[in-house]
Order: sequence, then structure tokens, then C-alpha cells
Amino acid sequence: MVEFPADSIPDARPSSTLVRNRGGRGPDELFDALVIGAGPTGLACAIELQCAGFKVVAVDKGCICNSLFHYPSHMTFFTTPELLEIGNIPFPSPNPKPTRNEALQYYRLVAAHYKLDVRQYQKVNYINGQDGAFVVQTEDRFGRAGQLRTRKLIVSTGYYDLPNLMHIPGEDLSKVYHYYNDPHPYFDTDVMVIGGKNSAAIAALELWRSGARVTLVHRHEGMHRHVKYWIKPDIENRIKNGEINAYFNTDVVQITEDAVVLKTLQGLESIKNDFVFAMTGYHPDFSFLESMGVRFEGPDKLPVCDPETLESNVPGVFLAGVIVAGSRTNEIFIENGRFHGDSSRDAEAALRGSART
Repeated sequence: MVEFPADSIPDARPSSTLVRNRGGRGPDELFDALVIGAGPTGLACAIELQCAGFKVVAVDKGCICNSLFHYPSHMTFFTTPELLEIGNIPFPSPNPKPTRNEALQYYRLVAAHYKLDVRQYQKVNYINGQDGAFVVQTEDRFGRAGQLRTRKLIVSTGYYDLPNLMHIPGEDLSKVYHYYNDPHPYFDTDVMVIGGKNSAAIAALELWRSGARVTLVHRHEGMHRHVKYWIKPDIENRIKNGEINAYFNTDVVQITEDAVVLKTLQGLESIKNDFVFAMTGYHPDFSFLESMGVRFEGPDKLPVCDPETLESNVPGVFLAGVIVAGSRTNEIFIENGRFHGDSSRDAEAALRGSART
């Protein structure tokens, strides 16, 4: 692949090359490949194919790197900058571990550098056709329908948009959130954080340090063993000191406007509450893949695909990123999912073997 010097990265300013869905293009336009999902892995796939000379478009129901945008605003990655790089573009950062905002800027600049055709805020509703002649039906923010035609499909939809629900009374109240962003609005309020992994620990610590009265609830006997080594002693010491109230071996059974009802080992207990952050994890959109004909195997719902090429059981449909691991969402991250762009070379081979128009 082509190497690009660091000083070739463009300035951080709005670019009309990012979204080019404005006139001059009709429903009969045919792409060689369409990437569903414009996160780091989706962008890496689009770059690989575009550099090989193919006509590529990426579609996302949100903004570029939409899931990353919804991470906590003050988040720091657990990895170093070079492990987040795509497209052979260096990720310059003054920090040993980059922040969410640095990553968002980096991926914007990479998209601008390659002049990727990214159709933002376009939701894919369903797909018709077959290998070599897919028709992708889309819908924009205002409910207006559209369609795109493509020879091959690469699905890189991630999993962060679908939280694991608790299915308890009151979970649909406006005070309940499945995403944590910023602690400021919760100063001097009673906040419950549900979960025992990294996201729950980070949310609980930030909320407490910003003046919230935090209660943490987890159904197991303690914080998860995979909580990052620099976070785990922090949250455990806050709990030990009584600065964060914690209930382990406990389930949340009901949420009301002013309280949360817990099922503890000693029985039911009602806790005064203003806001709830249910950090209970997320899962891929299995129904969307099933609507395309992708099959799954085993209790972890692993999609049927070639382990080398990542082509699914549906000819012409390739998978990339975390969806390859089914419900085992802790196996694939940006650091290794970005290399699924290399597997798009097999889509290249398939394209080269088909007739070009």
C-alpha cells in the first residue's frame, strides 16, 4: 500500500469532499463496493478498495465514526496512537494514550485526505438484489427514501447502537440512559450506575468526582476482573472508603420516577434516585444481517463467513469489524478490526473477476 508522509495530512476544517451526495448522481449510478458503516473499520475498508482503483461509497446512519462520537466526552483510549491508525496515515498525539476528541479529529482528517465518498445520516433499511447487482434502500434524517446500486457489499455496522436492555419496569423512563457522556449535568444528584466493567467504573468515578452521589450496582460479587489495571484500584478504593456506595450480588428489578428497587441478598431495597446509567453492554444488529440472509451458528451467534476472506454465506456480502465475532463483542476492537480492511482485497479479487461497466 502507498505510504503517506505525516505532513500530507490536511488542515482540520470542513471539507466538501467528505459528503458528496449533492446533485449530479442518480439512482442508476453503480458502485463497485458499498460499505455499510463509516467507523474506523468501515473507513479502512473503503480506503483499501479505493486505493485499488474501485468506485466505493460508505453509508452511515449517523456521522463519521458515529459510535466513537457517542463515547464519553473525556474518554482516553486504552491503547497507543499507532494502534488506531488506518490508511497508512500516522496518528500524531502528544499523549501516550489518545483521547476521544483526538481520535475523532484523526479519522475526519483521514477521510478528507482520501476524499472518501461518505454518505452520512443515511440509514440502510433493507437490501435487494444479489451478488453483482445489489440495491441498497436508504432513508435520510427526514424520512426521504433513496437507493444506491453496488456490485459488492461490506457490512461494518459495529454494535454500539444497540444496548443490552434489562427488560424491567421503568427502564423506558427519561431519566434512564444506556450511554454515558459527561458528568456535569448530574452534580448534586443521586445517580445509580448499573454494571461492573470498564464503562461502569469510568462513569461512576467521573460522576463522583463531579459532585454526584453515586451508587453502583452489579449482579456479580465484585468489579469485573477485566477492568483496566489503573481503573480497578481506583473504583475499589472509592467503594472501600464509602465515597461510592456499592451493591454487589444485586439485581435492579424496578425503576420509578424517584427511586430504584433492588433485589439484594437480604431482600428488596428501595434507593432514592434521580438518574440511572445502565452500562449493561451492547450487541450487533443480528436482525439486519439476518434480513440479508446471513446465517449464524452457536450460542454466540457467530456469523457464517470465510475466516480468510470474511465473505459471508451470502455471495458478495463481506463482514468486517466486531460483527465477525457475533455476541463476543470483547474480542474485536479498533486495534484489530481495522485490519479487516486488508480482507477487502478479497472483494477486490472478486470485483476484478467480474465484468466492469
